Amino acid sequence: MRDRDDPDTAFLEATRTSYDAIAADYASAFPDAMGGLPFDRALISAFAEPARAHSPAPVAGLGSGPGHVTALVHGLGVPVFGVDLSPGMVALARRAYPALRFHVGTMTRLDLPDAFAEFHRVLRPGAPVLLTFQVADGQDRLHLTERFGHEIALDYHWRTPEKVARLLGEAGLEVYARALRERTRTSGIPGRSCWSASRARSAAGAPQALDGLHRGQTVHVPRRPRHAVQEALGAG
Repeated sequence: MRDRDDPDTAFLEATRTSYDAIAADYASAFPDAMGGLPFDRALISAFAEPARAHSPAPVAGLGSGPGHVTALVHGLGVPVFGVDLSPGMVALARRAYPALRFHVGTMTRLDLPDAFAEFHRVLRPGAPVLLTFQVADGQDRLHLTERFGHEIALDYHWRTPEKVARLLGEAGLEVYARALRERTRTSGIPGRSCWSASRARSAAGAPQALDGLHRGQTVHVPRRPRHAVQEALGAG
């Protein structure tokens, strides 16, 4: 068991507690998070087509939040389940989408190279990964102490698309498409959204994924099923 004084443990607990505090207000503020984002929906639809080719292996939706993206993928005919660090978010997702599976979970190895290597280990060869993360010019970190009127302690980390592509490639995930979208609504968080589509190169592998590039927000993905979509929790 990890020591509570360990900085990674403290970070995970602060992130979990913060998202639990804002879960209901976040879901109320964005009741149909994908409704006004046709570009994002199109990218997820493009992910769903190759993901269906690996069915019945399910998609793992990492950083699934209140479940909007998980439900969208399900509606596209792809078996999927969601995983989130916050029990409060998971409870909201289960209530909103009772026919889908949502689990509380996290990844113990938080560095991006290790996280991407773990993706490759569990993904089936050729399985697609759709990763979305935040990009802010001239900024690599933001610390928030308040959101939706709640006292929180949330750290947002930004990486450049070039760095993420390099790390994915080094982990055995071949990037074949990338898109950068300007922010379309006010959320109090600066930056743009980057979508990166990749596939697992042949090697020892298994699943597919949808996951939120929020440090500490990824999860252990079960051994031989999956695909991956990465949803950026808190990205507005």
